[in-house]
Amino acid sequence: MYPSHRPRRLRRNAAMRRLVSETSVEPRHLVLPMFVREGVSEPVPIPSMPGVVQHSRDSLRKAAVDAVSAGIGGLMLFGVPAKRDAVGSGAIDPDGILNVALRDLSTELGDDTVLMADLCLDEFTDHGHCGVLDDDGNVDNDRTLQIYGEMAVVQAQSGAHVVGPSGMMDGQVGVIRDSLDATGFADTSIVAFSAKYASAFYGPFRDAIDSQLKGDRKTYQQDPANGREALREADLDLAEGADLVMVKPAMSYLDVLRDIAGVADVPVAAYQVSGEYSMIEAAVASGWLDRQRAVLETLTSIRRAGADIVLTYWAVEAAQWLQDARA
Repeated sequence: MYPSHRPRRLRRNAAMRRLVSETSVEPRHLVLPMFVREGVSEPVPIPSMPGVVQHSRDSLRKAAVDAVSAGIGGLMLFGVPAKRDAVGSGAIDPDGILNVALRDLSTELGDDTVLMADLCLDEFTDHGHCGVLDDDGNVDNDRTLQIYGEMAVVQAQSGAHVVGPSGMMDGQVGVIRDSLDATGFADTSIVAFSAKYASAFYGPFRDAIDSQLKGDRKTYQQDPANGREALREADLDLAEGADLVMVKPAMSYLDVLRDIAGVADVPVAAYQVSGEYSMIEAAVASGWLDRQRAVLETLTSIRRAGADIVLTYWAVEAAQWLQDARA
């Protein structure tokens, strides 16, 4: 007696598998995070992220043009300043490295891509936290919000289409929305890092931005044990005017991503973070994984869990692989 139900019938050849495939990854779904470092004339490799660099302003422009030519959906820019202070003043300086680089790319690319900017103070503070500190050394939520509002306006003035508040301060989306609307930037979008967890997988990123952090961010980033809390955070951000919401990291939080995608009425993004990138690259370097297959499988899993947009350091390579496969 053989079964009458044979799911393998729909896997018999490549054409059949392509016809019934439930989830696709396309270049337009991918966003490339990029780092630009003040005071360098050549790209600086990031040892813990093989293949990723801190760009000079010139190399950033060239790499951004190449990325857009590959068909990816957007760019997310992070700045690495030469000097830092307690309040992260470089973040609101129109001539600070992040804002100058945004103007460079806005001039170079115009509306050919979606230009996103990280809106957080951790790159710019000498203590490495995502906000200003009170007298007891704790992050002062409401003082930080004032700076976030100013930072959003400067980023919009510099050409950002989308600002990405990633500091996990309570009320940040509402303050940023009010600041943008009050200064004539009602069309600038906000991607809320709604579910950002206090993750071990951020380690290489801290090398990438030369983070000055001592200690941890557990008083404002989410506990990895909590899932329902992420839904509350997303609901609050949506009520405050978020245009998109994000889950970060992606691969260890696919359940959270699925839950948020099930209730959000805006596009949902997920960030495949530095540690997720680096552990695969390390396994590939040891000969343990096929690089292209592993990368595309992870991107597919993130899309399958509900992400409309995936931030990934493989964005350009993945876009090229996907285009080659369709050629």
